[in-house]
Amino acid sequence: MNLSGCTALITGGGSGIGLALAEALQKEGSQVLICGRREDVLASAEERLPGIETRVCDITDASEREALFEWVRERHPGLDVLINNAGVQREINFRKGLEELEDGDNEILTNLEGTIWLTAQFLPLLLEKDEAAVVNVTSGLAFVPMAATPVYCATKAGLHSFSQSLRHQLAGTSVKVFELIPPAVDTDLDARFKGQRGGDRGISPKEVATAALAGISKDHFEIGIGRALGLMQAARSDPEGAFKGLNRA
Repeated sequence: MNLSGCTALITGGGSGIGLALAEALQKEGSQVLICGRREDVLASAEERLPGIETRVCDITDASEREALFEWVRERHPGLDVLINNAGVQREINFRKGLEELEDGDNEILTNLEGTIWLTAQFLPLLLEKDEAAVVNVTSGLAFVPMAATPVYCATKAGLHSFSQSLRHQLAGTSVKVFELIPPAVDTDLDARFKGQRGGDRGISPKEVATAALAGISKDHFEIGIGRALGLMQAARSDPEGAFKGLNRA
């Protein structure tokens, strides 16, 4: 798929992978729209990338999803790419019962439920286009889970499954479904786990964006990047060994 000159909406686009994708797409001559929960972060993104358009939106809220859709349909009815990038990641110890599960952002609502509902909201608009795409950002941990982040891994595995099913349902239509599968990335989302990796900061968001655009341009529907590609392969050849290796104390 050719992304040059497209109109793309990126959720969670104010920082990290989302912002890197926005910058890469803008360099391709695309009109980029980003949304996120934090107005200050979106304002900073606008300063960094003049020409992008921003909208505050919490995708876990049905009314805010509806308002985002109406805003896009009114201002940019030619939208042809939806990039589902918004996500949160938390360590949760289930030995403590509900204590840690309830204390913080709801990963299920953000990473999976909100993303699925938003996709359904935008698909009729995308299906009107001659060529369009849904891009779901998952993780290498969708294939081999890290036990310290059980809900995050489960949501990303769910989003991987959803991507497969959606791709099958939309076969023969104008909408292609891509899955972007990064490894550990040097972003705020992953900051707390750097120590567990022996100081490894992960790859840069720019590397993820570069690989994403290259894969989409070649119609690679599962775009595994760096170490995530190794996790994908290991999960299919030796899932137990891959799990033990990733979660070795």
